[in-house]
Amino acid sequence: MANIAYDRKEQVQQIESGLLDGEQIIAVYDAVGTGTGFIGLTDRRVIIQDRSFVGKRYAITSIPYSKITSVSVVSNKSWGGSFFSTGAIAIHVGTHTYEVEFRGAQKSHHVHNVILHNIS
Repeated sequence: MANIAYDRKEQVQQIESGLLDGEQIIAVYDAVGTGTGFIGLTDRRVIIQDRSFVGKRYAITSIPYSKITSVSVVSNKSWGGSFFSTGAIAIHVGTHTYEVEFRGAQKSHHVHNVILHNIS
């Protein structure tokens, strides 16, 4: 875990338990807001924990980079040019968009850059 950027060790462990042979974790960030628990980035895919299912159920969704059509930084950037304490990412997969909000804009920029690198 020395080279993995992460917020919570238990989230990294959850991602580790489902890795494919040879797959490496890049980052695992905690998400804020309703619905999403965390986002994990590996060298092969994006993994999102979605807690928005009825009955206290949740899903771990794997999105191969090849299926992502675009990624957006969604920011509450002011006209003055400074960022507030949160940032969000929108990941577009076909007609579906996954939005993940983070504590701190630097995490959203990191996720954006990793995804963009892997889809270009």
